[in-house]
Amino acid sequence: MQQDALRCVVLGSEGAVPCLLILQMACETECRPLGVFTCQLCALTAPYSYVGQKPPDTQSVVLLEESYVMKDPFTSDKDRFLILGSRCSLCSRLVCVGPECSLFYSKRFCLPCVQENIDAFPQEIRQDLEKRKVPSKRPASQPSSRT
Repeated sequence: MQQDALRCVVLGSEGAVPCLLILQMACETECRPLGVFTCQLCALTAPYSYVGQKPPDTQSVVLLEESYVMKDPFTSDKDRFLILGSRCSLCSRLVCVGPECSLFYSKRFCLPCVQENIDAFPQEIRQDLEKRKVPSKRPASQPSSRT
């Protein structure tokens, strides 16, 4: 970062604001999360860096809902991001995108609201929810009998 700041100073300034200050402000905005996302159903917490439909540093990505987004911590690509969650379109709960907390069907719905309004959803969504409820035949801690 220091090297970039020095290079920026050599290039001059942008208007009345020195380029070094612009670079510092951009880095602070980029490096510091806006807040902490907390799912109101499962209590998942993660720092988010953007809320909206057009994540920064992306060329042609427009999300279908206003989402809480974080930069992908597993890559250095600036245009990679993870969607943490958004608000339920019925009750406004903040919910993560996990299948045990919400589903997206033209809008985000928390599972409690889906269950309360199950008849308003198409048969395919109801079938998908039934599949989610079916427990595994064997506990995850038991090894498979297949070898």
